[in-house]
Amino acid sequence: MGKTKNNKFKRPSFSPDGLSAAPVKQTGEESEDEDSPAAELLDKVTPLYACVQLQSPSADVREYACASISRVVQQSQTIPGFLQRDAVRKIGPLLLDRSLAVRETAAGALRNLSACGGPEVCEDMVRQDALTPLSALLREQCCAGFDVSSSPAVKGQKHTVEDVANEAVNLLWNLCESSSTAVSVFNKAGLLDVLLRCLQRHPQNMELGISAAHCLHTVTEENAELVRSVNAAVFGVLENILSSTHTSMEYTLLRTLAAGSLWNLKNGLSSAQQSQTLTALATTLSHSLSLDAGELIPELWRAESARLSKETTSAAESDHTDERPGGHEAEEMEEDVRDEKMNGRKSNGKMSKTKNDISDLLPRDRLELREAKALLSAQQTSLEIIVNMCCSDEPSDDEWEEMSSSDESEMCADGMSDTNSSLFSPLCLSAELHTTLLNHNIPQQVLKKAEFPSAAALEICSKDPWKNLLKKMHRVQCRALTCLHNILSSMDTESLGGASGLQAVAQHLSSLVFSSAEALKDEEFLEAVTSALRSLLQIMATKNIPQCMTPHQLMSFCEAATSCELVSVRVNALAILGITGSSLAKEKNTAETLQLIGNALLNIAMKDSNLVVCGEALDALFDVFADGDEAEKAGKNINLLSSLKALQPGFRAKLRKEGRGKYSPDQLCVLDNIRINLKRFISYLEDLQRK
Repeated sequence: MGKTKNNKFKRPSFSPDGLSAAPVKQTGEESEDEDSPAAELLDKVTPLYACVQLQSPSADVREYACASISRVVQQSQTIPGFLQRDAVRKIGPLLLDRSLAVRETAAGALRNLSACGGPEVCEDMVRQDALTPLSALLREQCCAGFDVSSSPAVKGQKHTVEDVANEAVNLLWNLCESSSTAVSVFNKAGLLDVLLRCLQRHPQNMELGISAAHCLHTVTEENAELVRSVNAAVFGVLENILSSTHTSMEYTLLRTLAAGSLWNLKNGLSSAQQSQTLTALATTLSHSLSLDAGELIPELWRAESARLSKETTSAAESDHTDERPGGHEAEEMEEDVRDEKMNGRKSNGKMSKTKNDISDLLPRDRLELREAKALLSAQQTSLEIIVNMCCSDEPSDDEWEEMSSSDESEMCADGMSDTNSSLFSPLCLSAELHTTLLNHNIPQQVLKKAEFPSAAALEICSKDPWKNLLKKMHRVQCRALTCLHNILSSMDTESLGGASGLQAVAQHLSSLVFSSAEALKDEEFLEAVTSALRSLLQIMATKNIPQCMTPHQLMSFCEAATSCELVSVRVNALAILGITGSSLAKEKNTAETLQLIGNALLNIAMKDSNLVVCGEALDALFDVFADGDEAEKAGKNINLLSSLKALQPGFRAKLRKEGRGKYSPDQLCVLDNIRINLKRFISYLEDLQRK
């Protein structure tokens, strides 16, 4: 018991920055066009009506039909209605519409449909051939259009080729994250070159560059076919980004995403190149993690406040005009609008044709907020890359975390035996990777990121429009804990500071757990911290290093964790009880604590609705009460033998009844081993009683 497989990080299905909507126009107080066909459309937005209007001869109506769909599908219950009316096939051709505005809103509508609909809708979109017009659009816009649009923006221009490309790249990203078929189409269509062109536009358009970098990071993951096709030019583009010296947070995010893509493509490099690249990757990740969000976020907020105050004063002293700023400033305003919409913020009021873009109704800049978001995204991505660095290249098992394990595994129906332990044992990092991570201080930086965010940063992130950062700050902490779990499982004890170093980490994790009652209600935090604690306590038990939690702390923590709805959290908590109990059983005067642990495990083994959890509880009981005078004494005091005899028939019956329909073959194998071990353990206790 207590053996876990390193988790390979699976990115969420969609953009960490939220949803997107294509640029949308709103009614202003001075609008002169409230009775336009587009305004009438938005009063009648239904799937049927909107889909009919997609084929209107008026470009304005087609644009607003797409914009209305983009908005309405953010309410997921409306999506089936659009799918039933073949919305994907009707919107698809509009990606190649002669109007740039229609192209952009069409891409935005499909992007929101993919984001709000989830993986099943993405698969359906791929089946409905959304990628054919999307690929054609990307090739046309990126291969020919960039050259045309490289000149300075025309004053008042609202839609550019790069705006369209950005929406299209984000749609491609969503589809490829959720559909292996989409990735296969990406490979066959040779869209890597298109993405690289978008990526290389980052000096002129950072938003497009970052979108392309996100998409590239996704499509390169576990894509052997793509790895075989990459050439020196691809590596050259990524290495140039890694070597850039710009200090902005958006450049930090861009470099981090490039590092992730290089890691995914590393098998396409020679051994000598891999060594050089590994150092560059570690340098990039270390720099990202070394930035203190607790200090930088308040600084950025103060900078924004000062700038907005100055702009307000300047505006009051100047004559007001209806002109929009042109050139670069206008582009920044458009980026800000998309940034707000990607956070799922919905427009108020009717959308009707007006001479002003929605950008006029929002703050002119959100530069500092974008920088703060980029910082947190870079740190989250850095931690995810390190998680995968410390993970085996063997095929991942999504259900591993829900599986129990048994030290007395017997041969199963599929031939798995205890001697075939490669899936169970921690990965030993290659010496070079191990040394590189240590030399760049990565473990200590990860531990630092596992702390709770600073109070000052949390206070700022409780205010609009910075509220969206709050969830990202907590996600960085959870990724750090997951990363710590893999580092603990991958590195030898001495590399982590020996016994004293591990005890310091244990104290740190314990302080995280017990410093906030609210933390114990957060499932994502609980899953991450229980995984890290499980790995740490298992290592400490193996090395006979004293553990740091008091019995009261241990029981209160496990009580909170075992009441969590996530199976993986309950399994981790039970494993922690088993690891701790088996260590205590070797010490003197621990019978009372062992009784507490035993009663808790028995209660869960008898009452939990999930067989995997019941099996883990039984497995932990086997470990805790396997040997020792203190364990024997505690077992008698809690009537362990009679309790196990009472639950044995129910466990067997439930396994026969629910097993094959509800659990995976690997889980069934482990559960069958536990059934056998339960019978043996009862016999062992009976022998003890007869002595």
